[in-house]
Amino acid sequence: MTAAASELTIGQVCARTGLSVHTLRLYEREGLFAGEVRRDGRGRRVYSAWDVEWLEYCMRFRASGMPLATIRRFAELVRQGVGNEHIRLKLLREHRDVVVERIAELSACLEVIDFKVGVYEEHLAQGNAGDLWGPP
Repeated sequence: MTAAASELTIGQVCARTGLSVHTLRLYEREGLFAGEVRRDGRGRRVYSAWDVEWLEYCMRFRASGMPLATIRRFAELVRQGVGNEHIRLKLLREHRDVVVERIAELSACLEVIDFKVGVYEEHLAQGNAGDLWGPP
């Protein structure tokens, strides 16, 4: 595959990732890419398959609640190259702990919701009318 064939336009990256042009530009301005976004001879952004893979990581990091500042720090460490893997690992472990805690919170919420769903299903199956939450 030639270099040109492996280059992606901003529109192609948007289509592949679901991110908007605005978001891609924001990510670039904020220093969230693991490498510098290249430009073609006309000054248009050119992305690689690695850039798309990195964006997918960033999207998961964001979806898990990782702050942009933390993603930026992680990207900085990646750009610095080898020798700082222990720092990257620490950063990821800390965020993992946050995610695990959030999952536990959501699991507790789901238990309450499942309980109330069961109460309403049973209530309706018995043909009872009335508001289960209202005053008696």
